[in-house]
Amino acid sequence: MSPSPWRQRKPVYPVRTQARYLHVRGLAFPLKNGTRESPTEGQGPDSGHRLAVPRLPEGSGSGYTVLFAWVLAATIGYFALGGFLTRLLEGYDRTSESGISILLTAGAIAIGLGLTFRWAREKKPGAAPSDSSPRRRFLLGVLGAGGGVAATSIAALARTSDWLTVSGKHIFLVRPPYQADTALNEWAGSAVGAYRRLGRTEARISDISLGSGSGTGGRQTVEVAREAIERGINYFDTAPDYSGTDSEKRLGEAMLGVRDRMFLATKFCRPTGHLHPGHSVQEYMTAVDESLRRLQTDWVDLVHIHSCDSVERLMDENAHEAFDRLKQAGKVRFLGVSTHTPNLEEVANHAIQSDRFDVMMLAYHYGAWPSIGDIIDRAAEKDIGVVAMKTLRGAMHQGLMWSRPDREAYTQAAFKWVLSNPSVSGLVISIWESAQLDEFLYASGQAAASQDVARLKRYEALTAQEHCRPHCGACLDQCPEQLPIHDILRYRMYFEHYGAQKEAMRLYSELESKADVCLSCSAPCTNACPYGIPIPQQTRDTHDLLSMQSRA
Repeated sequence: MSPSPWRQRKPVYPVRTQARYLHVRGLAFPLKNGTRESPTEGQGPDSGHRLAVPRLPEGSGSGYTVLFAWVLAATIGYFALGGFLTRLLEGYDRTSESGISILLTAGAIAIGLGLTFRWAREKKPGAAPSDSSPRRRFLLGVLGAGGGVAATSIAALARTSDWLTVSGKHIFLVRPPYQADTALNEWAGSAVGAYRRLGRTEARISDISLGSGSGTGGRQTVEVAREAIERGINYFDTAPDYSGTDSEKRLGEAMLGVRDRMFLATKFCRPTGHLHPGHSVQEYMTAVDESLRRLQTDWVDLVHIHSCDSVERLMDENAHEAFDRLKQAGKVRFLGVSTHTPNLEEVANHAIQSDRFDVMMLAYHYGAWPSIGDIIDRAAEKDIGVVAMKTLRGAMHQGLMWSRPDREAYTQAAFKWVLSNPSVSGLVISIWESAQLDEFLYASGQAAASQDVARLKRYEALTAQEHCRPHCGACLDQCPEQLPIHDILRYRMYFEHYGAQKEAMRLYSELESKADVCLSCSAPCTNACPYGIPIPQQTRDTHDLLSMQSRA
């Protein structure tokens, strides 16, 4: 008798086991105690033969693979996509991003989705009928996929947690700090109401003019600058380091076709920072040439020694020789100095005495140091034009607990007070919205009334222990780390009250010394502020705010 065909078959096919079945080339054999009892299809004569089959642990196989895939996707989401989002929040140029972070995260999510639905489609032998139904498996797949995508997204957002916990409320809840909540009908279409002589330059400039400093936070547009010209503003103040050179480019474009009507001021500066003693004559001249290229003009009317805090820098021979050469070449007309630093008085007094400067741009507002009025009057006597800046004294009015009429009228009151001084040629204020032109220019040509002065007195009382006076500097000598406390608190002002968060963070990041040193300092500056500002707490909080860090 010939051997049975069944007995001649050799077990050479892949074997897959579950808890209750043995699968061999499409046949499912019920198992009992880990052995084969009989085939379910094509019963063979050797049905009593027992085959030992090892058990595999419950849940092994593709389930663990799916879990691993989503853990990997979440990790990639945290480091790749989260890093990308953080860089965007910090203000990185998005065009410089390659997109690889997004592609990596998207690829990881796609793999996770594929494995999840493959796992869900597989019929689980030995599972209860309800567990193996297509509908139940589909729902499990959807839940698994949704959970994986959510976990990856949460991981990416977790990378930006410092932004959300430290800076989020200041960024996402902030609104333009200057603008009134309710614009009055009579403000609409306001235009320049007065022009004043700018000292020995003989230029007549709008008493309220367009600035483009760090307070704009990059929000100033060509269209708003052109609208300012249409409303009578004829003085533009800019610098190479305002908004990463964008300020000069935008104002240059706005002035095309009307350059002869404008008085244009820029600074001896580079996009990366101020020029100082030690830079060559050629470096000063090259900086101006680059400004001319960005401004699309052949000349500037005024070039300032920028944010000057020392007589040494004010009188740097190379800066003055560069100016003389540039003037002879027809590239600049007048020399100026801008200062809002602790040494303002010393710098301004020396500038007046030197008789080298045609214009001074000074921090000037209600409640400023007592001698500033005398400095401005002496400058006027020497026929030096004076342009006021920092006129809103921190621009904290929108967040103060005072009456709505006070809050809404503060800006105009501050401008009127400054313009009440006949020795002031005008003021510059950062503008980036049409509504600001309406509100600000309504004060043009007006002097402060008694209710305006009363309002300014109330503001001074409410901000006495918050506003760092740019002229003061009493705390600087008390700092063993030589921190520029006045600059640190000024950048905080840009962040909290000007709505210029990214610009404030950029400026802070460029400081050589930062306020993290205050965390372990004995704080000898605690009582150094004559106005009662709690300096150690302010600098520590500012570091947390501008560096996106939180302390436990």
